[in-house]
Amino acid sequence: MTPEQRRRVRDLFEAAMEHSPAERAVWIDGEAIDDLAVRDEVRSLIDHEMRAGSFLERPVLERVPALLADDGLAPGTVVGAYTIIRELGRGGMGRVYLASDGRLGRTVALKALAPHLTRDQQQRERLRREAQAAAGLTHPGICTVYALEEIDGELYIATEFVDGLTLREEMRSLRRPFAADILRVARELASALASAHDRGITHRDLKPENVMRTGDGRLKILDFGLARVEGLSPQFPAAPGAAPGMLIGTPGYMAPEQLTGQRVDRRADIFALGVLLYEYASGVHPFDAESSLAMIARVLDSDARPLAAMRPDLPESIAGTIARCLRKAPLDRYQSASELVGALEHPTAAVAPPPTDPIWWRIHQLVIVALYIAAAVLGWQLKEWVGTRTMIGLFMVLGIGATIACVLRGHMLFTERINRSRLAIERHRTTGALLMVDIGLALALALDGLLAIARPLASTLTISLAIGIALAALVVEPATIRAAFGDE
Repeated sequence: MTPEQRRRVRDLFEAAMEHSPAERAVWIDGEAIDDLAVRDEVRSLIDHEMRAGSFLERPVLERVPALLADDGLAPGTVVGAYTIIRELGRGGMGRVYLASDGRLGRTVALKALAPHLTRDQQQRERLRREAQAAAGLTHPGICTVYALEEIDGELYIATEFVDGLTLREEMRSLRRPFAADILRVARELASALASAHDRGITHRDLKPENVMRTGDGRLKILDFGLARVEGLSPQFPAAPGAAPGMLIGTPGYMAPEQLTGQRVDRRADIFALGVLLYEYASGVHPFDAESSLAMIARVLDSDARPLAAMRPDLPESIAGTIARCLRKAPLDRYQSASELVGALEHPTAAVAPPPTDPIWWRIHQLVIVALYIAAAVLGWQLKEWVGTRTMIGLFMVLGIGATIACVLRGHMLFTERINRSRLAIERHRTTGALLMVDIGLALALALDGLLAIARPLASTLTISLAIGIALAALVVEPATIRAAFGDE
């Protein structure tokens, strides 16, 4: 399907969602009568939305009520050194209570972690390590973690109790903030994130609900429950409750690489902060859509509407800073919250730069394509010289493999040229296939060279080419990708 067809599918899908279920099929047939592939794709998305959309939109406790089926802790209940005052809220991670700490005489927010997060010993150890890391954060813009308590076999996290309104509650008012307010919020949150990032902690679930404004007007980032801590042993799960293919975070605030299951680092927090600031400034989500699935599609495929169109009164420097945070490719965003803090201190220099030009990545693709062609030619020549069935079979393997690899690399070059926002996704999709084909070609070439040992020069060239293709796949390409795009 071409990029133009994909854009048409997205537009028709979003328009179809505005019609009643009974009218959608007839409307889609009429609008896409000239392109059956587009029609079928829209129908498929609609069907998927009807079956899966509610899963993304409904709170976890409505989908799986058994996670917290009990009535919770009643006021006055004593849990270790804590006395429950009242319940503050609940979510997929557990229940949060206002409690008094009898040891130190202070009021705390006590989170009782959901049982499904603590049954596994590896999960419990992961939680301990993350709590220890979060407890080391002492920035005034981050809610302080006091302790991780194990009481009667259950885990509880005691944190600072922040009394105030969430940024979401503040944003529900009709008043839009002034430019100075937006800049102040951006600086406070970027500074807090920089403190966490410097300790190797990525929040991964930054959103207005997780930002609280205290009574004295300061902002605090809450809930590092989905945080990723660099340096933890790989034997531990990636996050509490995580499983292969599971989205960790809130879809509307997740970076494209987070949505597609790629490696996530601090730049995902930069993207989430950009979404939050855009929404705070305009009152509208930058990728607003009729459903969660449509919103995810926009995050992956569409650029945000320019903030200047929503808030023409804002200085270009502020709008440019937020726009850079929302870049699809991680390398095109600010590379750290500290860099963002510096840009916000000098807002006139914060306008988003043009996307990087990965020229060496392009050259690498073209050189590898040339190696594929050389491999196929060498295979043909050796087949002509030796002429055994095995050599003929190896030539067929080389020809087919080279064709597949050339098509995949040509597809990536084409995507980079005409639809750069999709490049990270397409690279992720083709990485495994290309690696398998490259290693397969290298092995076939090496065997070809060994069987042609009677011709020393041709044999040596063939084996050398096999080694070159293998090293390019295993060593050169990952380094080129990191240099061009800043990721793996």
